[in-house]
Amino acid sequence: MLVVPLSSHLSSYFCLLLPSPALQIIEACLVSLLTSIISFCLPLLRECSPCPESDPTSGIECPRPPGIDKEYNDLATIFFNTQDDAIRNLFSAKTIHEYSSQSLLTFLVMFYTLAVLTFGTAVPAGQFVPGIMIGSTYGRLVGMFVVKYYKKLNIEEGTYALLGAASFLGGSMRMTVSLCVIMVEITNNLKLLPLIMLVLLISKAVGDAFNEGLYEEQARLRGIPLLESRPKYEMRNMTAREACGSGRVISLPRVVKVSDVVSILRSNKHNGFPVIDHTRSGESLVIGLVLRSHLLVILQSKVDFQHSPLPSDPRGGDRSIRHDSHEFAKPVSSKGICIDDIHLSPDDLEMYIDLAPFLNPSPYIVPEDMSLTKVYNLFRQLGLRHLFVVPRPSRVLGLITRKDLMIEDTENVNTLELQSTSVRNRHHNKRPTTRNSDVERPLLNGLLIGSE
Repeated sequence: MLVVPLSSHLSSYFCLLLPSPALQIIEACLVSLLTSIISFCLPLLRECSPCPESDPTSGIECPRPPGIDKEYNDLATIFFNTQDDAIRNLFSAKTIHEYSSQSLLTFLVMFYTLAVLTFGTAVPAGQFVPGIMIGSTYGRLVGMFVVKYYKKLNIEEGTYALLGAASFLGGSMRMTVSLCVIMVEITNNLKLLPLIMLVLLISKAVGDAFNEGLYEEQARLRGIPLLESRPKYEMRNMTAREACGSGRVISLPRVVKVSDVVSILRSNKHNGFPVIDHTRSGESLVIGLVLRSHLLVILQSKVDFQHSPLPSDPRGGDRSIRHDSHEFAKPVSSKGICIDDIHLSPDDLEMYIDLAPFLNPSPYIVPEDMSLTKVYNLFRQLGLRHLFVVPRPSRVLGLITRKDLMIEDTENVNTLELQSTSVRNRHHNKRPTTRNSDVERPLLNGLLIGSE
């Protein structure tokens, strides 16, 4: 399993060199052509051999075309058969003389090389079934060596093929329990369960001593921020503020100029930005979070541009959004809108956007001295992409328990709706005098950092 990261590196770098769809089609054609040439030409290098004597009760009979003696090409049997039939033959205990060691070694080298080049490219191919093929091939080679060395014909080469497939999958994909169940279901033999468990544990332990699994390495090479199931040990002694670093927070005002938005989107690749407003005393106040994708939709539609640098609704009331919900959804078949695809005139760049209707007014926040382990668990459990780090708040507005979140019957629902309506009415009457006070958002006052 020491060579497994090589496949990730080669395929990932090959994909980075061919980013456009046209070149990816060329890449898929080249891989298909190379695979076809190898599959058809290599069996020509092997001579046909006489069919071995088969057991009449096994149901396995050597094919005999009309006018041709009972001969077959063992290398062509592996290449031209479907992978299901090839795996079944390699696992079978009744095909003891069907394959030669030279053919299995040739197939192992070429199939592994093709798997290295194919995985990660634009070809829709996985690694599970090829992993079984590779593992069962070298497992069968080990079984043939054991039979010749100990000269015991009662040793089943198919058992070694099964254990070889389990070891390759366990060392490359680092699966244990699920893979053990799959391999036992393939054989339908519970007697092999201890051997399969032992092989999986050893292969996983050896692989973990050198590197991460195949899919983890692939995600790292692609730049995907995949979090592990448990935080690092060093995070126990770190706080949220230390993880923020000393970088400057890139934020946006509530009413921002279009040219400033374009400049910020071009200069960095952050996916979220804090939105800052100012109180009457001139103090900064974080009012929410706006996503990069939403900004791109606003720039592309241009329907929310305004000439005035003042808020469209100074009282902070809700303004109708002239967009459908599907406009802000990321397309499944593409990467969404890019800033380079949006064309703005010089007059558009001089206009303004009020971000209040498009922001998230209640983003997730943590105090600056919170343990980084807890922050890590929040990202894992809630699936977060952004988290605000703020100073330690000086006062508590209330306390919520589990009982406060439980609504037992319909009468309580109606009572809660009446109470919430009354509270909203009282809050609406007091809004002009308390909107810009620091008591309104005590936790978001004094933002430290904005996550990418």
